[in-house]
Amino acid sequence: MLLGRLADDVAAADTSRGGWYGVSLSGTLHAGSTPARLADELRGPATALGVDVAVTSGPLAADGPGLVVTDVDSTLITAEVIELLAEHAGTREQVAAVTERAMRGELDFAASLRERVATLAGLEAGVLDDVRAAVRLTPGARELVAAVHEAGAAVGVVSGGFAEIVEPLAAELGIEHVVANRLEVIDGRLTGRTSGAVVDRAVKARHIERWAAADGVPLERVVAVGDGANDLDMLGVAGLGVAFCAKPVVVEQADAAVSFPRLDAVLGLLGR
Repeated sequence: MLLGRLADDVAAADTSRGGWYGVSLSGTLHAGSTPARLADELRGPATALGVDVAVTSGPLAADGPGLVVTDVDSTLITAEVIELLAEHAGTREQVAAVTERAMRGELDFAASLRERVATLAGLEAGVLDDVRAAVRLTPGARELVAAVHEAGAAVGVVSGGFAEIVEPLAAELGIEHVVANRLEVIDGRLTGRTSGAVVDRAVKARHIERWAAADGVPLERVVAVGDGANDLDMLGVAGLGVAFCAKPVVVEQADAAVSFPRLDAVLGLLGR
């Protein structure tokens, strides 16, 4: 019955808003069923229909999200900042290859970050201004943040990238919670090292838990969005973990996936 309703509603949906839309269905789970099992059952038919699907229940379904947290590089923004910096150092191809392997989960993130940042040693710190100016928001990012705020919820960003880029961007969007790595600068030049603890997958998950607790939001009402293996822990602790145009390892493990390259398509999964 639900699969038939899904097909009927997709066929009738208005696709005028930039080529994406949300369809919200409600119902009662049969005895012995779970949201995870229902999501698995819907995944095949949804793929055949060319749509993304998520199953929400409990406080998230009843009250909507209280906190939405996104990754930054290749999620909130279109690029990988480490690669933009590496372009100035003449090491972009080398760095991009390591980034790709790390996001697929083939390399330890902290070790891969150290390897990539080391190639930036000697760059003038002013290059950060050039990279900041070159960063572009993912289509729909500004709209997602605005919609979450309009609904009375908070937004956070957790980044394996760099605070020098992320913090001004978050301030521009009015994002309440921010954490990212910080590049070490001595005498006006990058040293090729970061300062402080590396923001890896475990750190991302811990920050989500802390922010939710500080905001008085149960984890069941937290939505986390990311694209790479470094996001898997935070997707796991959230009430709904969404893989956004993500690597296969993330799509396989996330609660839901968005394949359309607009970040506000996440709202469609929430019936918003």
